[in-house]
Amino acid sequence: MLTTTLSFENIHNHGELFANMLRARRELFIEQNKWDLPEALGMEYDQYDTPASRWVVVHDEFGQVLAGNRLTPTTAKCGIYTYMIRDAQKGLLNTIPANLLYDEAPVSDMVWESSRLFVSQRVPLAQRRPIYFKLVLELTKAARSLGASSCVTLLNANWPLWSKRVGVDMTAMGPVMEIDGINNQVVSMNFASNLH
Repeated sequence: MLTTTLSFENIHNHGELFANMLRARRELFIEQNKWDLPEALGMEYDQYDTPASRWVVVHDEFGQVLAGNRLTPTTAKCGIYTYMIRDAQKGLLNTIPANLLYDEAPVSDMVWESSRLFVSQRVPLAQRRPIYFKLVLELTKAARSLGASSCVTLLNANWPLWSKRVGVDMTAMGPVMEIDGINNQVVSMNFASNLH
């Protein structure tokens, strides 16, 4: 099991890995979950897949994507868009409720957004926990290397059950709300105590 953090600066060094990650996102989010998302050439994408973002990918030696995640700076801006959670709060995304946060969405060099976190449906259930652990570990390393002391993310509301298992301090930033039949909650993943 390998992990790679992709950026627009290094995707050329990793063959089809970036495209495979977007294909895996399409397979899960569009085909399996039936989300109405943009797609082209068999890949899912959105307005946050820009040079400002990074993508953490867990994969095998043949480039088969097992899990992935996108990191976007909360200082990002492209046209009317910034980052997913903030744009939802501003009412720009009709699929996510605007009242998803208790306070105003953060904008800071030290806070990044973690979004599009997934484990491939092709991964057997028994193998998902170690892959998920590897993804969160790499996400933490990547965020720290970018100068982040925390990440804000929209997760399944069952996060308290596994946050300690993956070794990340998490704090609720908003109410539990149902989105597409699943209880979700905005959470802060706090890395400050682990920064060197």
